[in-house]
Amino acid sequence: MKRIITIVAAAALTVAGCGGGGAGGSGNRLSIATGGTTGVYYVYGGGLAKQLSANVANTQATASVTSASVENIKLLAGGKADIGFSQMDTAADAVNGKDTFTAKQPIKAIARIYDNYAHVVAAPGVEATKVADLKGKRVSLGPANSGTQVVARRMLEAAGLNPDSDITKQQLSINESVQAAKDGTIDAFFWVGGLPTAGITDLATSKPDMKMLDTSDVLAKMQSTYGQQYVSLDVDMSVYKLDGTVKTVGIGNVLLVPDKMSEQLAYDITKTLFEKKTELSAVHPEAKKLDVKLGQEVAPVELHPGAARYFKEKA
Repeated sequence: MKRIITIVAAAALTVAGCGGGGAGGSGNRLSIATGGTTGVYYVYGGGLAKQLSANVANTQATASVTSASVENIKLLAGGKADIGFSQMDTAADAVNGKDTFTAKQPIKAIARIYDNYAHVVAAPGVEATKVADLKGKRVSLGPANSGTQVVARRMLEAAGLNPDSDITKQQLSINESVQAAKDGTIDAFFWVGGLPTAGITDLATSKPDMKMLDTSDVLAKMQSTYGQQYVSLDVDMSVYKLDGTVKTVGIGNVLLVPDKMSEQLAYDITKTLFEKKTELSAVHPEAKKLDVKLGQEVAPVELHPGAARYFKEKA
């Protein structure tokens, strides 16, 4: 497994060990598995770590850089993380023991938090308007063990392309993909994340002739194959200081914990998440979408009993 780089979410935080959600006299030491440094998970996770450290008694929380969804779930299952961000499709695979996961993973959900947008970005000068046009091109599918790669492969297959033979495949992080697009060493890349994603903003600022592809034509096939967890979303490109609106595939995000986490700790995490919405929104605007009703829509993952208790109180 790749090395996890631990970051301190704020100067006041104390660096904490992994997998210590049930730590004894020293209190709770919580590791939050996020994603790449220019993605939303990383920023959101840092903000959440700060709020948990400040508002849950005897708790020290830190956020860690990871490859995101798939790796995060494996870290939770292996006792190396206590909270993890994931896309709903990857979480569904995990609890069903499908595709990437050879067995059902011991995870529960805290809440659905916001929706991700599939970004299929074509580098400047690349002739492509839809996913099928990527045939024969150099394309990054996202890093290994990422939810982005799960979605990218499914989108390509829905467009009638073999991800392993119809493109020159690369597996780059969002940071690496943006740099490669700037350098002209890839033609396009996939990224699945919230709005705005800092890496895409950086690319759009330096290369305003980049473009995002309309992916609406692959949605029906993805839904028929994998279910209604994939939805249609519109990207208002003004979030990247560009013109127009692009239709794309969307997928929900969920905050996960190990199923063995204590009910009280899961309750405290859920309560902090929703009651510190204003503070989290100041860290990243996607936190403005926190909603108690939407938060409970985590199927097929089960809510952790602690989270369910919080939602019941708010009903």
